[in-house]
Amino acid sequence: MIIDVLTLFPEMFEGILRTSILGRALQAGRLSVRLVNFRDFSTNKHRTVDDYPYGGGTGMVLAPDPIVRAVEDVVAKTPGARRRVVLLSPQGRRLTQDIVEELAGLDHLVLICGHYEGFDERVRTLVGNDEISLGDYILTGGEIPAMAIIDAVARLLPGVLGNEESARRESFSDGWLEYPQYTRPPVYRGLSVPEVLLSGHHGEIARWRRREAIRRTLLRRPDLVNWSALTPEERKEVEAIAREENVPLPHHIPEGGASSADPEGEI
Repeated sequence: MIIDVLTLFPEMFEGILRTSILGRALQAGRLSVRLVNFRDFSTNKHRTVDDYPYGGGTGMVLAPDPIVRAVEDVVAKTPGARRRVVLLSPQGRRLTQDIVEELAGLDHLVLICGHYEGFDERVRTLVGNDEISLGDYILTGGEIPAMAIIDAVARLLPGVLGNEESARRESFSDGWLEYPQYTRPPVYRGLSVPEVLLSGHHGEIARWRRREAIRRTLLRRPDLVNWSALTPEERKEVEAIAREENVPLPHHIPEGGASSADPEGEI
């Protein structure tokens, strides 16, 4: 996969692209990241990329021409690719693991880092076909969201992780948060590893992990529980854990697993 990052601050990416899994992925050729300073595509003598907004207001707005010309350049260098051009903006859809998996299936990803008061609307019209946000808060620019997307996407690419199974088992990959993990020693400061994990009984361990993943999700992120996607066994587990922990079921889960329109419990 090729990822082009359009940014005013390419130096911000030097550390993250040299170290750990990303560094190894780049060295092995599993991933290519090209940092493009779109200031280089400015045609005025001062190389400015922003201007005052029409209609007045505070702050500056990124002008369309340098960004559009930069996108056209990187697209021309990667012909025929399955591509997504993403504006990193608080107006975008919130990043989730499902979106990461979408992006990981592409050949070419273009990430445009916003700054100031945002983009001239014509950038969206002319080159942007997606917008992504990390969440409901404001950052100084799109560089940190771009780093997060690069890291999340890269680890799903073939050969990037030493253990492909680990990417599938982690939080969000199957809709649940990850179950609790333990390592040696078996007792630390009076806290013991659950006996089932020491039993060697793989079936019981798998069941414990599944149940604890559901428990953790229900307690910490009940908004992730999608009732319509649960198996009948998972629905029973969710209801049982909610009773054990004395917590309400997520608001979109009907008591008893059935809606008034469907007494059989299938939605």
